[in-house]
Order: sequence, then C-alpha cells, then structure tokens
Amino acid sequence: MSADTLIENFLEMMSAERGAAQNTLEAYRRDLEQFWSYTGNRPPASITPEDISTFIGSLQNFAPKTIARKLSTLREYFKFLYTEKEIKTLPTDNLSAPKQTKPLPKYLTVEEIKKLISTAQNTNDIRWQRMAVMTELMYACGLRVSELISLPENCINADKKQILIRGKGSKERLIPIAANTINNISKYIELRDRFLKNGRRSQWLFPSRSSSGHLTRDAFYKDLKELAARCGISPAKISPHTLRHSFATHLLNNGADLRSVQQMLGHSSIATTEIYTHIINDKLINTVLKNHPLNNQKRS
Repeated sequence: MSADTLIENFLEMMSAERGAAQNTLEAYRRDLEQFWSYTGNRPPASITPEDISTFIGSLQNFAPKTIARKLSTLREYFKFLYTEKEIKTLPTDNLSAPKQTKPLPKYLTVEEIKKLISTAQNTNDIRWQRMAVMTELMYACGLRVSELISLPENCINADKKQILIRGKGSKERLIPIAANTINNISKYIELRDRFLKNGRRSQWLFPSRSSSGHLTRDAFYKDLKELAARCGISPAKISPHTLRHSFATHLLNNGADLRSVQQMLGHSSIATTEIYTHIINDKLINTVLKNHPLNNQKRS
C-alpha cells in the first residue's frame, strides 16, 4: 500500500474514531508529508528509530512546540500502522520530545478591549461594525477563532442568555452571554444581509462576501491587526487568541473559579486552564503588599 494511501487511511481514522477537527487533520497531513519527503518516500516498514531521530534533528529551526507536535503526529501514525499490521515494530518508541517552556498568555487590559470595540463601532462601514461584534463576542465568551467564524445564525438563545458553541472534536458547550452583547448582535443581524450578494441566504452568523461560506480565519486575523493599529495598539501585541486569553484572565482576576473558566473555554483538562493562575494583576499585588502581616510588620 502506498504512503499516500496510508496517510489518507490514518486521517480517516482520526476523523471518524477520534473526532479530530479539520484544522488538526490538515496539520497531521502536512507533518506526515514533510516526513515522507525527508525520508525519500521509503516503505513504512523500513523506517528505523534513527530515521526519526535524524528527521527530528533536522527541525532545529522550528520552535520546540512545533517539533513536539510533529513527533506526536509520527507517534500516532506509526501506532496506527502497527495496529493495521503494516509494520512489525514501533520506530517511535523511546523517543523524547524537546523540553518546552510554557509562556504566560498575552492579554489586553479592559480599557484596550473597550477601545477596540468602540473604534470599530463608531464607523459607517459595515465591515468594521461586524468586526466590533466579532471582537466583543470573542472576548465576552472566550471563543477560539475557529469557533467564532463558524457560528451558525441560530446559535444564540436570547431568552436564556446563552450561546451554543461547537468546539474541538465537535464537542458542544453552553456559555452565558451578556444581554448587552446579545443586543449588539441583534443590531448587526439587521445589517448582515448586506454581506450577501443577489439576495442569497446563509446559515452563518458571519458570512463571507466572496463565497457561500463563512468569514475565514485569515480575514479575521488581518482585520483584527488593522483594528489594533487604528486604536494605537501595537499589532504585534494582539491576535485572535489574545482576546480568548483576556476573557480567562479578567474572569479569574475578578473572582471566577478555575473550574467554571475551564468549562467555558472548553478545555478537556483543568491543567490547561491553570496557566492563567500565574497571571496576577496589580490589584492583587497591591492587596498582598497592603494586607500581608509581614509587610505590615516591616512598615511598623
């Protein structure tokens, strides 16, 4: 069986049995095609641990996180081949991923978030009015960019003040949404048909102007960078994920419990959410300096 066929079978298994998202499947495909190109498309049964170690060693210009992901892809792939009896031994055994340092999430202040939204709102351009709604919604609910752009038109229950999100692995979750945000979305929906040519209909809350699909990740990314520049915020400081980080950080700094934030973010493990506990705002620092007994003793 050819390498291409085996890759397709592997991706089909990851989609059907593991519920892997489309973006994840595309990353798997890129990683595997890069590996087989490096090895000269040799038969899988001829691949040795040394081949994989040499390949990993050739990735030194990549970030440790990226290298770890590629190695994880190879582990899953060769496990699949072993299960399918395409290979007799696992060449990925005893291989370790490079150590990764976990950078603290970047986030914006509440004032910066409000500035982004108000700057986009205060225009007559429907494109920026849509951007105001998307920015507010992403921050209000802590959405991933893939979740935001693919929201269906009927995702919001205004009576219960909830939004239904389909996340990674097609897992669904309900997130509370503020009445003010719902009102802003309702106003946007009245203008939304201006994105649809020739009177066509769309199932998407944020339809594309140029196709029958929804707005793309790339288009939202570029608009967010441009909006930041208009606000006097460094574009290098912001990305779609920055809004998600800001959602989690601001909630925790204002007393929300970690388990609730985990559920709203859609993290399968609370360990993923715990990184936000390392971010302490000035208010908490001042509280410690003002009230801790050792600090009081030092002042006296």
